[in-house]
Formats: sequence, C-alpha cells, structure tokens
Amino acid sequence: MNRRLPASLLLAGACSAMPIAHAADEVTLPSTQIEDSSLTVDGPSVGYQAQPASSTTKLGTTDKETPQAITTITRQQMDDYKINGIKDALRSAPSVTVEQSETDRTEFTSRGFDIGTFEYDGMGMPFAQTILIGDQDMAEFEQVDVLHGANGLMSGTGNPSATVNFVRKRPTDTFQAQIDTSVGSWDERRVDVDVSGPLTPTGNVRGRFIYSHDKGNSYLDRYSHERNVAAGLLAFDLTDADTLTVGFSQHNSDSNGSSWGNLPLVDSNNQPIHYSSRSSSVGQPWTYWNMHTQRAFAELKHDFGNGWNGTVTATGITEYQNTSMLYVGDVTGDTADVYAGQTSSKAHEMIGEAKVSGPFSLFGREHQLTLGVNYGRTHQLAREYDAVDLSDSFPTSYSQLLAGNMPEPSFIYTGDYDTQNFTDTQKSIFAATRFSLMDDLHWIAGARMMSADGSGDSYGSDHYQRIHGKVTPYTGLVYDLNSQWSVYASWTKIFNPQYGYVGQDGKILAPLEGKSMEAGLKGSVMDDRLKLQAAVFKTKQDNAVNLNDYTFDGNQYLYGTANYKSHGVELEASGEALPGLDLMGGYTYVHIEDEDGDSARKYVPTHSFHGMASYRLPGMPQARVGTRVSWQSAVQNDTSSFIRQNAYALVDLMASYDIDSHWTTSLNLNNVTDRKYLMSLYSGTASNYGAPRNLTASVSWKY
Repeated sequence: MNRRLPASLLLAGACSAMPIAHAADEVTLPSTQIEDSSLTVDGPSVGYQAQPASSTTKLGTTDKETPQAITTITRQQMDDYKINGIKDALRSAPSVTVEQSETDRTEFTSRGFDIGTFEYDGMGMPFAQTILIGDQDMAEFEQVDVLHGANGLMSGTGNPSATVNFVRKRPTDTFQAQIDTSVGSWDERRVDVDVSGPLTPTGNVRGRFIYSHDKGNSYLDRYSHERNVAAGLLAFDLTDADTLTVGFSQHNSDSNGSSWGNLPLVDSNNQPIHYSSRSSSVGQPWTYWNMHTQRAFAELKHDFGNGWNGTVTATGITEYQNTSMLYVGDVTGDTADVYAGQTSSKAHEMIGEAKVSGPFSLFGREHQLTLGVNYGRTHQLAREYDAVDLSDSFPTSYSQLLAGNMPEPSFIYTGDYDTQNFTDTQKSIFAATRFSLMDDLHWIAGARMMSADGSGDSYGSDHYQRIHGKVTPYTGLVYDLNSQWSVYASWTKIFNPQYGYVGQDGKILAPLEGKSMEAGLKGSVMDDRLKLQAAVFKTKQDNAVNLNDYTFDGNQYLYGTANYKSHGVELEASGEALPGLDLMGGYTYVHIEDEDGDSARKYVPTHSFHGMASYRLPGMPQARVGTRVSWQSAVQNDTSSFIRQNAYALVDLMASYDIDSHWTTSLNLNNVTDRKYLMSLYSGTASNYGAPRNLTASVSWKY
C-alpha cells in the first residue's frame, strides 16, 4: 500500500528553521567573481575553500577551532555547476541525503536523521515542519554552511543530523555588477542580476540588489515551474563602532502539474508496478503548488572595544501557500483510490536574537565568552477543501490518471478537521565559553535553556505543548597538534520538539531526546590551500517518530515512536589540491539500528560519496573543465525488501571559457551516463524517477 502522507503535512507551515518554500541562482568564476568585503565570514572564499560564517557557530571560532565537522558549499562551486536551488546544493554536500518525496516537497537527512534546522545568517528556529516546499533559490546567498551533528548550543535544538546556514550576500565597498543568463533542456530559462556598491561618496551607506527569474518545464509529464526572487539590502555605518544592515526579499515559487505523493511502486496486493517511462507522474494539468514568501531583517552590530562585540538581529517572515493537489493511494488493476484537496495557508513569524561576545582573563590566560537570548513566534492559519467528505478516497482509472486525463473534481467539503490555527513560541538563553587551558588545548563548554509553548489546533488535533526550562548542555575539546593539524572531541544532549507529527493519543509527539558524541581530526596541507577533516560519530535518539508505525483516524495519520542508535564515519577534503585544480569531496558511512539492534531507516544509504572538481588548463588559462560525481549504496523500504534502489552513480561535466575580463560562457552536461534511478524511498512505497541526461548553456557578464 502506498502510505498517504498526513494531511497536516500538506501545508508546510511557517517554520523559521526551515526556509520552506522559496527558489534559485548562479554567478561566475574566480577571476570574475563578486568579492564581498563585508561578509561576516571568518575568511574569504578562495575557489572551493572557505571558512564557515561566524553566524554558523555563533562562537567566533574558525573551522579548525570548532569541535564538529563543517562543510561549506562556496559561491564558486554553485557557479561552476549551476547550482541554483537548495536541493542541488545539498546533493553536493558530503553526509547529506536529499529525499525528494514529491515534486514540490523535500526532506533532508544527515547522519541518518532528518535535518530540522535551517537558518539565515544563523537565525532560525524549528517550528511546524522540517520540509522544503518548492526550491529555496540560491541567488541571495554567498555560501551554505553545513554544521554536522547535534547543535543544541548554537541553534536552539539538538537534532543529531546537521544545521544548514544560508549566508547572505552583503553590500560591498566598491561598485560591482553581474548578469548571468542560461538556457537548458525542457525549455529551462534563467536570468540573474546582482548589483552592489556604495551609495554615498564616503561609502558609509552601501546597497545591493539581487533579482532572479527561473522558468521551465520538466522531464516529468505536465510539470513546470516558475521562480522569481527580488532582494534588496542596505548597510549603514552609523558610527565607527556601529553598522546597521537591513534587507527585504520576495520569493515566489509557483509550479503546475505538481504531485502530492509520488508514483506508487506497489499495488494493493503488494506487487510491483512497472512504468515504461521515467517521465511518468501522477500530477494533473489542474494540480499546482504555489508558495510566496516575504522576509525582512535588521541587524545591528556594535564594537564595544577591547575585542567585545554585540549583535542584535530581528527577522519577520510571511508565507502564503495555495495548492490544488491529487494523491494516489491503493492501486488495484487499473483502478486507483485517490484523494484530492485544495488548501490555502498564511503564516507569520517573528524571530529576534541578541548576542555579545569577547575575551576575558582568568588564571593568567585569555578566554572567550559568548552570551545570548533568542525569541521566536509563529502563527499558522490554514484551510483545506476536499473532493469528498472526511478526506475519503474515490476511484478513478489509473491509466487515464497517468495520461493526465483525470478531470478536476469539485472541492466542496471542509470542516474543523480541515483547518489549522495554532501558535508556537520558543524562548531561550545561551552561554558558551572557550577556555584556553594551555597554548594548544581549548575547551568549549556551554548550555542553552529553552522554553517552548504551543496552542491552538491542527487538523482536528490539539496543538498544545508546554516545555519550560529545558537545558541542553554542550562540551568539546580541541587540541592543536601543530599549526596545521588539530584533534577534537565533543558531546551534547539532544532535545528537539516534534511539531510536525501527531502521536497515537491525538496530541503532538513528545520531544525527541538523546545524546550525540563526535571525535575527529582537522588539518590543512599544500600551504593551507587544501583542508582535510575526518570524523567519527555516535548518536542515541529516543522518542523519534516511527514512519512505519501509524494509524489513520479518518482525518490524519497518528504515529508511534521508536528509539534509534547510529554510528558512522565522515571524510572530507576541500580546496586547491594542485595548481589550478580545485576540489571538494567526501565519503560518509552511517549505520542505524532500532532498539532491538536491527537495521533501521534503510532508505538512508549506508555508504555515499559526493565530490566535485574543476581544473584550469595550463596551456589555455581561459578554459576550465570539471566533473561532479555522486554515488550511494543501495537503499530499500524498511518493511518490503523488494522495494529497492540499487547502488548508482551520477556524473556531471562542466566546461567554461573566459572570453575576456567581462564575459564568460559555460556548458554543463548532467547525468552524462543517462542513469535511470529512483529519487528516494523516504516516503515508503512511492517515488519518482530522477532526471535523465540534460544540458545547460550559460553566458555571464561582470563589471
């Protein structure tokens, strides 16, 4: 049986932790790349190597000083491989698995568990969902940092997967402009505009404007998309010690022919369903999924002197979502039981944070202290109209549905079971100290105390939650072997409210808890041009939602819980391996067990490798060539072993040529071997096929 996703997940809700529902970008090569002198990054990006943003750890530590593994997707990598959306960006990140469960809804896992914390410049709190709706566009961002493992100290919750931080582009000190255009397979068309520079003669006021338009069809039958992004930022040097940055962005993600759920892989008798074409889709001409997001922020930085700095940030988000969707349940012969519904939602969210950090002396040594407070509130309103009463199914011809010939039903049924009206609030204080125990030994110790409250109702279930004074401790040691290499170990508790799932008692699941441990080695070679890191990790996760243990109460799915253990290894390299050769790649091994010691969450690959490289030809320095490779071991359904995706690899190629100092042209060929594969088995017994071989041609101009 094709497991129906819960009605409460049809709407993504307003989740600050997740930039859910947004769209994509591109720029140029090292010689033609906009340099951002005001980025809050500990070191400038150079090719495929970059320091994580200071907002990623909140402790002001470099990558080498942080006792957790960190992966950075740089602007250069995004430009080289035309990585325009978050899904494509995180497919390139070692340890991350992209689980696209529908055309417009995607989950992400790392170290075997769902990623639930997504931030903008370190600002974000997980509320209703951990799901991406549409595709977050990368036009606004300079880089993406992935902080591996549990992150309860820095981000408010302690999910043992990863924290993804989107680092915004900022206004620059000098005038710069860039226009990128591209065309590709399936009528894909894209244009990006990025203009930045001073607005006053002294440069004390700077601005940046970013625009992106992306539109095209798809290899999937009847599916098409359009994404539009406009963002503006202003930076004011109020005094020598104060800088105020404000910004606003509008992100519209609209798609047609969308699917609620993917292709059923088995029928009602648990027999495989075979499809003749990888373009097969259950989306209809009348189905759509639209998400429009407005996001505004203000950030004030103050230099107190003597190494002490403070930052106050406020963010407001409004999200509008409208859908007309079809879901396929059981298939018997040519008869499919389907569900259909139209939904609309509106969500408001406010997040604020104040933080100070600086050095202090104790026992003759200098140490570092960080203190902060955080507040977040989201209010979600939604209503669904169904084709039949009580979200029941109705029969239709499956062959006609696959052909796109199912007529649009009338959506006339609704009630209290089809609405959402709830409010979630989180408040926290955090403190961390980096003690210099010896010249080469540093100890980070800290904790976050959080309170979470929920009220209202969601699809007929009580949304009440009250958690006060929950403390998440964190500790880590870093020992510098020499100037190039360090070893580290860290330990933290796990605490993560599970807003998106309802338990079998009809109430929100109790928070996920547990503990996570990590140890590793970090270093650099080739005169610090190539960074290397290795990590081993072990996690215990209690009270996690069990997607295989569910009942349907006539309105929504009610889930049981399970306890899991995982352990694994991560290896990664990034930077310039040889003159002209930039690379970033990593291998991940992860093993997950349930409380009985049996393998669990088998849809997560045990082994995976993600890597990309580019090489500037010595005899023709204007030309660069490169390849991107992704490989994963076999995955399968947890309960049906014959629902399986064998191990597979995807290979992409790129070539670019600098015509002169202003113009660059490039060509990208994706899935060169035309590998046929299922995109994910995350949703149980349904999946779409991945994209076949495709081509993108681009021209960029930069001043």
